[in-house]
Amino acid sequence: MRVFYTPRYYADIGHGHIFPIKKFEMVRDQLLAEGTLRLDELIEPQPASVEQVTLVHTEDYVTRLCDGTLTTKEIRRLGLPWSQSLVTRSFYAVGGTIAAARAAIELGYGSNLAGGTHHSFADRGEGFCVLNDVAIAIRTLRKEFLITRAAIVDCDVHQGNGTATIFAGDNDTFTFSMHGAHNYPLFKATSQLDIELADGTSDDEYLSVLGNNLARVFKFEPEIVFYLAGADPYVNDKLGRLSLSIAGLRERDALVLRECYQREIPVATVMSGGYGKDIKDTIEIHCNTIRMVKAILRNS
Repeated sequence: MRVFYTPRYYADIGHGHIFPIKKFEMVRDQLLAEGTLRLDELIEPQPASVEQVTLVHTEDYVTRLCDGTLTTKEIRRLGLPWSQSLVTRSFYAVGGTIAAARAAIELGYGSNLAGGTHHSFADRGEGFCVLNDVAIAIRTLRKEFLITRAAIVDCDVHQGNGTATIFAGDNDTFTFSMHGAHNYPLFKATSQLDIELADGTSDDEYLSVLGNNLARVFKFEPEIVFYLAGADPYVNDKLGRLSLSIAGLRERDALVLRECYQREIPVATVMSGGYGKDIKDTIEIHCNTIRMVKAILRNS
């Protein structure tokens, strides 16, 4: 198994920010400490190149992001303070998703201990998302002639509005977002399949709805699935508004990953959001995704 992580996933965003920037390191530490991952399974990715990033994002946005000349309005919309470490972090996180996708094509599975920045549009960042790593990975794989058809299974609690907009009209990418109906963003984009959930949706209903709709994803016959395993549908998430348990989210991971395995479709997992009132819960949910990948590999 190949799991991608680098200390460069950290950026200084200020003390007390609601975005738990330390979670990437904490997930890595926990997986190593408990023996789920060996050191040789943890690989440091290369940063994405500007050429890869501009397969999705406009040159103007990328240039001003790198130069630190985003407007005050753009930075406010992004929700993160600009710094050189934020730029570095963003390019490395994209590189991690590209590497995880290549590993998935080669081995069946690959995971990035970051990524899932689905609120980033071609010309701007939003909602803590600077660059759209999954979109860049898909277009990179296509440029390398590794895939044509890709599917995105987005189980973050917030709709993947940036991803849906980037791939609007793209008949080779299936965008599936299952999210809270009354959560951010206020104005939703249109994915190929959007499932909106009422506040307070709990385990049984969530898993039933997900299971009933995954068939539409696989009917598309993707050559790779990108799974955004958000921790924020959790009942004690600060930004979630749904009511899933840690056990329910583990079952969600099992459902998606086993469906991919049974169909022999490569899958790349990315972490996406998670804002638990207790960060230890967020860490446990993210770790469960990697534990489930390992369990499925072990039994294959």
